[in-house]
Amino acid sequence: MNVRTVSVICPLFNEEKFIEGCIMSILEQDYPKNKLEVLFIDGRSSDHTADIVRKYAKKHAFIKLLDNPERVVPYALNKGLEVATGEVIMRIDGHCTYPTNYISELVRYLYELNADNVGGVWNTQPAKDTAVCHAIALASSHPFGVGGSMHKIGASRIMETDTVPFGCYKREVFEKTGQFDTDLVRNQDDEFNGRLQNLGGKIFLIPQVIINYTARDSIRKMRHMYYQYGLYKPLVNKKLGSPATIRQFFPLGFLLGLIFGAIASCFSTTVLYIYSALLMLYLFIGIVVGGMGAVRARKFAVMPLMPYVFLNIHLSYGFGYLKGIFKVLGNGTYDVKSNR
Repeated sequence: MNVRTVSVICPLFNEEKFIEGCIMSILEQDYPKNKLEVLFIDGRSSDHTADIVRKYAKKHAFIKLLDNPERVVPYALNKGLEVATGEVIMRIDGHCTYPTNYISELVRYLYELNADNVGGVWNTQPAKDTAVCHAIALASSHPFGVGGSMHKIGASRIMETDTVPFGCYKREVFEKTGQFDTDLVRNQDDEFNGRLQNLGGKIFLIPQVIINYTARDSIRKMRHMYYQYGLYKPLVNKKLGSPATIRQFFPLGFLLGLIFGAIASCFSTTVLYIYSALLMLYLFIGIVVGGMGAVRARKFAVMPLMPYVFLNIHLSYGFGYLKGIFKVLGNGTYDVKSNR
């Protein structure tokens, strides 16, 4: 059996709470270590992230720490690509831990399916054992919160898809597509995978490969993340020439519906009744989802929190998307470094 050489690229910035768990899960991989190199590219973290990686790099020759002075993800990915020597290029995230067969399974399916990119699904976990963190994790992995994004909500079979988390690529893919787009602080994977598909590339989701992803630990951080997802999506669409999915428009539609529905309700009793009924339905769905989550987490306080958490996700993404449209239409610039 031909064992492929694999280069694992991991962008980092202030991940001291999670990076040790990530590294340990890599050390426990069943893939031959003499066929592996792991490149951690640190964006000049202000915490102890780099020190932790450096400690493990001294013990394990296949682990390397690189500097990313530009500090944002696409620059880190491209620096990793320039240094990587593997036949397979795999991106991971320092916020996650990985099953022991993560690398071996993805590499196997990459070639068995004759794919250009394969990836697993997220098992979204709360950052802390609090009601707020459980609510954030639940909302971030529920169809009502994130739509039909299969790698977030789960899948029952191997399927061709538009994107996967992180990605495991054949090296030659980058010879066709080029590198990651440095204009994109967020959604660089979406744009890259859209570019890959436009060139005839095939992307597959492998549901039996499960990544433990830790959700953000506060609603403020969650809002910022989804705002950035929305903000950069119109730029992705512009670069690709068309939207990749319909689901990306739902938060924007929800935001505009709230605004114009509220205005129209001032002039029409009928509109007011419909508007109020839809808001009550939104509240009801949030509470029902929260009730199921509260039973699972054994935290009753999750239930009343869910409508608020869903609202924050949808409005943050919607506001970001609306601002992104104005930037794209007005030829506005994205200040990459201020949007870390």
